[in-house]
Amino acid sequence: MKIAVDGMGGDRAPRTVVDGAVMAASEFGHEIILVGDKTTLRGELSRHRRYPDNITIQHASEVIGMDEPPAVSVRRKKNSSISVGIDLIKSGEAGAFISAGNTGAAVCAATLNLGLLPGIERPGISIVFPTFAGCSMLIDIGANIDPKPIHLLHYGIMADAYSKYILGKQKPNIGLLSIGEEASKGTDFVKETHKLLEDSKLNFVGNIEGRDVFTGRCDVVLCGGFVGNIVLKVAEGIGAGIMKLLKAQIKNRPVAKLGAFLSKPAFVRLWKDLDYTEYGGAPLLGVDGHIIISHGSSTEKAIKNAIIRGAEFKENKLNERIVEELESY
Repeated sequence: MKIAVDGMGGDRAPRTVVDGAVMAASEFGHEIILVGDKTTLRGELSRHRRYPDNITIQHASEVIGMDEPPAVSVRRKKNSSISVGIDLIKSGEAGAFISAGNTGAAVCAATLNLGLLPGIERPGISIVFPTFAGCSMLIDIGANIDPKPIHLLHYGIMADAYSKYILGKQKPNIGLLSIGEEASKGTDFVKETHKLLEDSKLNFVGNIEGRDVFTGRCDVVLCGGFVGNIVLKVAEGIGAGIMKLLKAQIKNRPVAKLGAFLSKPAFVRLWKDLDYTEYGGAPLLGVDGHIIISHGSSTEKAIKNAIIRGAEFKENKLNERIVEELESY
């Protein structure tokens, strides 16, 4: 399988992206197409004395910056690394596309150039995150900040399929993020969405509150993109803050240093469970192609794992599964 990777996208591109691609190509044998300025990418590849021969370069002369307006940039920069990468999927030359670049531009280019799956009105970005009971999904985290209730029903159907066929959960339970568990709580939007989900064939368990997101009570947490993005950023900030405070406390106390040394194996396992790089990236669900959106600050390990997720997305025929589920409605 060929996986296209945006070689110019991300805060640490192109070096980190190229390093992650080399790791994936070496360890898993996927054919990888690095998309971007060929001179720059060749220079980065040359740092690896013996990089795998299953990496090729597709030239793209333009780059969409992280702060550029998505829709305008996609229309103006037809030869950007994002647009060219999406076109490789459209032409069938690549089975999946990975980008740590401008998220809005990736969503816009995928929607415009690939179209949406039959029955889907808006795409959604989902993330897989660690909980006290394994892993769960949160959708949407920013693709659609002003959704309709029917869009969240579609997100539920798509995330249900992802949980089954990618995460291996037989009967995922679905929760709707609100300010209270009662069906009467929340805005009119939340109440109407609750009714749609309740009448669906999904394993809907009702409303959940913010404190339930990371307990693992639900396999899938549904919300609009505005709320989902805030939940994501708050979680990132809390995680970083706790680690910083913990390090400060250990540094200032000799006994704590000794305890930390003895507890190092436990800390390593905990960090592995919490490390976002283990999950690689966020699948963009609903478009007629296999797209993984990676964090802008992705490390080479995160890029490598995003490539693996993209391959799984394609190999498990997830979009075909989603269409089948939608047809049953």
